Amino acid sequence: MARVRNPILPGCYPDPSVCRVGDSFYLVTSTFEYFPGLPVFHSTDLVSWQQVGHVIDRPGQLDYQGLRYSHGLFAPTIRHHDGVFWVVCTLVGTPDGEPGGNFVVTATDPAGPWSDPVWLDEDGIDPSIFFDDDGRVWLHGTRPAREPTWPGQTEVWVRELDPVSRKLTGTEHVIWHGAVLGAVWAEGPHLYKVDGAYYLLAAEGGTEFHHATSVARAESVTGPYVGNRSNPVLTHRHLGRGMEIVGVGHADLVQAVDGSWWAVLLGMRPYGGYHYNLGRETFLVPVVWEDGWPVFAPGVGRIPDEVEVPFAGEPRPGEAQGSTSGVVPPGSLRWTSLRGPATEFATPDGQGWTLAVRPATLTEPITPAFLGIRQQHQDVDARAVVVAPLAPGEEAGLVVRQNERDHVTLAITAGDDGTRRVRAMHRRADVETVIGELPTPAPDGPVTLVVSTRGQEYALLAAPDGGEPGLVAVADGTTLDSTATGGFTGVWLGVYATSNGRPTSTRVRVEHLSYEPRALSPPR
Repeated sequence: MARVRNPILPGCYPDPSVCRVGDSFYLVTSTFEYFPGLPVFHSTDLVSWQQVGHVIDRPGQLDYQGLRYSHGLFAPTIRHHDGVFWVVCTLVGTPDGEPGGNFVVTATDPAGPWSDPVWLDEDGIDPSIFFDDDGRVWLHGTRPAREPTWPGQTEVWVRELDPVSRKLTGTEHVIWHGAVLGAVWAEGPHLYKVDGAYYLLAAEGGTEFHHATSVARAESVTGPYVGNRSNPVLTHRHLGRGMEIVGVGHADLVQAVDGSWWAVLLGMRPYGGYHYNLGRETFLVPVVWEDGWPVFAPGVGRIPDEVEVPFAGEPRPGEAQGSTSGVVPPGSLRWTSLRGPATEFATPDGQGWTLAVRPATLTEPITPAFLGIRQQHQDVDARAVVVAPLAPGEEAGLVVRQNERDHVTLAITAGDDGTRRVRAMHRRADVETVIGELPTPAPDGPVTLVVSTRGQEYALLAAPDGGEPGLVAVADGTTLDSTATGGFTGVWLGVYATSNGRPTSTRVRVEHLSYEPRALSPPR
């Protein structure tokens, strides 16, 4: 037996979905505008998770260009049937005339390659897929109610899917509006069949403080569904904003080989006030069945700090859990870019990269020269050594990214007069403020740049002369989480390079980027 600490995937891994194949579990999460999209994790015990690939990982599968922050890939569902893995998902916010909406992709190996998307003729978000034991396949999802009886009302629909043509067929059935009268965003639906009965698991209340998980039951897949009198079956909203974990919801159920049941779900861990810079994270709770209904976290009724998993051995260090420390090599699956592949501008070079400086900036909804990883710890040092022979008007360095409108940069800059500086800049709601500067005596030598987070203080340090990094500025982290900025994502730490719209052929070398948690366990 092993005890696993929650969350099982710290950092921005929201909207988890899980399935079991033999003695293996596979899990996917949302990624919004980041590329590659939809990470796939593998575990044999629900305790140790290793990323094996991404569902969306090559040009041509989807077009992200023009997607604003916190748009893109929403709430995937992963299932396995007859030797094939299926993922259904939503692409949100595409420009007019471009494909978008719900789609399905398949693979025989969860590590990929995954097929090109097949678009589904059904609107809304958060699609899920259910394979019934009679051979029929049912797609379901969420959308605003077509005939609402209260503001913000949504509805869950279900419709049969032809697994060969990947086309929806037959009659659509609206089966749920939420467990609570007046509930908004009945979303993230999943269907299951247990002991001959059909169960609908859905979130509601919106994916923030009022988030909750509810369950309903029916004799037929198309309903009518009757809600559990205990609904919501799991929420933290009644515990107040001072709890260590808030916003609990968007659950998915899975049964282990030993017959036990479990749920993965999201939640947020505020710190430094009601701010959760690590984003919505993936948690694990046990589930038991009583009187024909699932009971989440029995005897506790909330997400526990630790969960006992009877069939698991001792936890193994896993990259996805943020327990690795040190240089993040170019081959790591932790790296992401924005809206397009990093191969367009980045070439692996030893432990680091050579970045082709691009005219695109971090403020535009396209693909700038940016490579980042999720912030997974409250206290962490991210350190890069950058060699940047910049032309006038260009810059390169570290970024603490929330979105296009809100981020902090610590960059080597080249002025039009030939002067070079290390400049700390805070962009907040599209307004840029220089919060610190430091001259760089070596025009083309290596510069060490550091972002050191301690709670909500983001200290920005630099060593232009190879010495010990000195403080350039301190940024306020409470302005960088989604409660302050809007949206659905956590903070990314990364490197970038831009000519700020000017034509350029400059190349910048990032000798390495290291990620050093001050404690190797996730924050409490």
